[in-house]
This record gives sequence, structure tokens and C-alpha cells, in this order.
Amino acid sequence: MQVLTISGTCSEVGKTTLLCDLLARLPGWAAVKVTRGHYRSCGRDPETCCVSHLLGEEPRVFAERAETDVPGKDTGRYWAAGAAAVRWVVGARGQETLGLRRALADLAPFAGVLVEGNRIVETCRPALAILVVHPNQKEIKSSARRILSRVDALYVPDLDPAADAELDLRRAVVDDPAVLTGAAPGSRRWPVWGPSDLDRIAAPFRGR
Repeated sequence: MQVLTISGTCSEVGKTTLLCDLLARLPGWAAVKVTRGHYRSCGRDPETCCVSHLLGEEPRVFAERAETDVPGKDTGRYWAAGAAAVRWVVGARGQETLGLRRALADLAPFAGVLVEGNRIVETCRPALAILVVHPNQKEIKSSARRILSRVDALYVPDLDPAADAELDLRRAVVDDPAVLTGAAPGSRRWPVWGPSDLDRIAAPFRGR
């Protein structure tokens, strides 16, 4: 089973859209959403955002379609994009890896799995790890900084096809180099993909 991870430099950067675009090109693949919660309310609608009420001593893995195929939810979008199966992992800090392992074990019969989340890249060994970015973004969240050394490629949702084929994340994503302290060296450059590369990204994994 192949595992591909989709992470992002911030919320609403386009992670779910990319995952769905790849699902449409990878028939028979499953998808996993990993959500880290906090033992306090975020102050938003519990039905659309906050998962504090779902947390416990162990992570939870939601597997029933009635629990994941919900309009407006990222997991509902996975189903609409053609996912063969969907799992939603919810856990407190430190529970994400165990929850993901359980979800992947459950999805072992499938050809591959696309996983959306940042922190899981620290312990997961995906066949491909993609980080979704915006070139004009001034800072990235800490969970994204920690996985920079494990990222294989960057994905820019609105990439100009004529743009440079590589991107210096230190230059393009942050103004202050100190923001990336402890991450990949400043000279590190990643291949950069955009919407026109979707078929090429999926091609090596199709039919496996």
C-alpha cells in the first residue's frame, strides 16, 4: 500500500482541494483526514469545527460512511472526489501517530491512501510528501516548519506554468530566515508543482 501525505503551511491553503484532485486521478485509493484537537472549545460551531468533545484517552478513528460523508466536511469532499474509503482520525496532541496507524491498518487492502495532515509527516514514511504553499505567504505554522526536512515537493495552487521549476521556501514563504530555525538548510530548494502537474504527480502511483 502506497501512502502519500498532503500538508500545508497554513489553514485554508488548499490541502483538501489537492487531495481531492489526486483522488480523482487515483481510482481505488482511500483517504484519511487527521485532526488534532485541544481539550477546550475553540469557540466555534462544534458541528463544523471544534472536536474537543471527541477527545479521550486514545485517538478515535471514524470509519462509518454516515460519520464521514457529511456535506461541508473535508471527509465529505473526499467521498465526492471518488475515494474508495475514508477514515477520520481525531486525537489530542501526541495521539495522531497511533490514530493514523490504526486507520492505515484498516485500509491495508486498498492500493493506496492519501493522508491530509501536518504532524503525521514527522513519524510517517510516505512514498511522497507534498507541502501546499502560497509564494506570498509571510510565515508558516510551526507544524509545517517541523516537517520541512521531510517534504519532497511543494505545491502552489495558483502556480504560473511559466514560473521557475524550483522554489526557495526561505525566500518565497517567509521574510525572516529565523522563522525556519531548525528546519532544512536555507539553501534547500524543492521541486514546485501546480495544477498542470496533477496528472504527472499521480502517474507513478496509478494502477499499483
